[in-house]
Amino acid sequence: MAANVRQSVAEGRSDAIPIFLQDIPKLFHRKIIQPDIALIQVSPPDQHGYCSLGTSVDCVRSALVNSKIIIAQVNVNMPRTFGDALIHVSHVDYAVEDNTPLPEHGSKGAASAEETEIGRLIGDNLVEDGATLQMGIGSIPDAVLSALKNHKDLGIHSEMFSVGVIDLVKRGCVTNNKKKVHKGRIVGSFLVGNKELYDFVDNNPFIEMLEIDYVNNTHIVSLQPTMTAINSCIEVDLTGQVCADSIGTRMFSGFGGQVDFIRGAAESVDGRGKPIIALVSTTKRNESKIVPTLKVGAGVVTTRAHVHYVVTEQGIANLFGKTLRQRAYELIKIAHPDHREQLERAAFERLKCMPAP
Repeated sequence: MAANVRQSVAEGRSDAIPIFLQDIPKLFHRKIIQPDIALIQVSPPDQHGYCSLGTSVDCVRSALVNSKIIIAQVNVNMPRTFGDALIHVSHVDYAVEDNTPLPEHGSKGAASAEETEIGRLIGDNLVEDGATLQMGIGSIPDAVLSALKNHKDLGIHSEMFSVGVIDLVKRGCVTNNKKKVHKGRIVGSFLVGNKELYDFVDNNPFIEMLEIDYVNNTHIVSLQPTMTAINSCIEVDLTGQVCADSIGTRMFSGFGGQVDFIRGAAESVDGRGKPIIALVSTTKRNESKIVPTLKVGAGVVTTRAHVHYVVTEQGIANLFGKTLRQRAYELIKIAHPDHREQLERAAFERLKCMPAP
C-alpha cells in the first residue's frame, strides 16, 4: 500500500488484503480472485515474438495466466528482462503502443547521519563476505549498500532491488558466485528505481526476474548462502514485536516480503543466516520508535519469535533466545538516549522487574 491509496483506504473508499507477498499468486491460481482482463505493460517483441514484463514479474504473471483476456501496452522504454518475464505475442489478445517514460523512484536525497551509521553498523558487523542479500528501497538499504564496497562475492536474492546495487556490481563486489542455485545471477521479482536501473537490467543476462511465489518462498530463501535479510519498520515494542504496516489503526503499508525473508534467513540451511530489522531510533518529531507497547490498533507484521537482530544508529540488539527482560534491556540500549529512562520505567511497570542482561 503506497501513498496513492492510503487516503482512500483510511476513508473507507478502498480496502486492503493483509497477506504475505509470496501468497498473492495463490489467490489467482486457486481462483479466489478470478480476473477477466489483465492489463500489462511489456517491451516490444524480439525477433522470436517474445515480449518482456520488464520491471514487474512479481504477481503479474500469475494474474495474466489466469485472465480471460490479456491487453498489453507495448512500451519501448520497458527494459527487456529474462527469467519468468517473457511472454509470447501469441498470448496477447489486444495490444496498444504507448511509449510513456516509466515512473522513476529513488531515495529522498542523501542518507541522514543516523541512516549512514545504521548502514555502517550492518555492513561492518552483520554482512559477511559471500553473503546473499535481500533489502528493499530507501535510505537505509542504500546506506547499507554504500558500506559494502570492500566486501567480496556478495549475492542478491531479493523480491526487489534498486539503483544502489549497480555500483557494487561494477566494483565486482556482487558476483553471486557462492550461490548453489542461480549461481552467477542476481534474482529479483520487481524493480523500483530510475532510468539508470532500467538501462542496467535491459537485456542483461546477469539478472533473472522470477515469480514472487518462488523468490519469496521461505524454503528457497533458506537455501541461499549466508542469507542476510534487511528490512525496516515503523516501531518495535520492548518485547520485540515489529509493526511495519500501520500507524495505530491507520494502514500505511502492506506485509510485503518482510516475514518471508526474515523467516527464510532464520531457517538458513547453512546456519549462517541473519534476519535484520533496521530503523532510526526516533521519528522526525523526536518520538522513540522503540516503544513500551505498540500503538493501539497497530498490526504485528513480524512477531517477537521471528525477530533476531534489531539495529538503530545507537547499536545492534540480538534478541534471539533472549527472555522478555533481556529483550527490553537490549532494546533500551539501542534506543535514543533521550528516551532510555522513560523506557526503563515502562519496562519495569510491564515486566514487574528491571530489564537485565
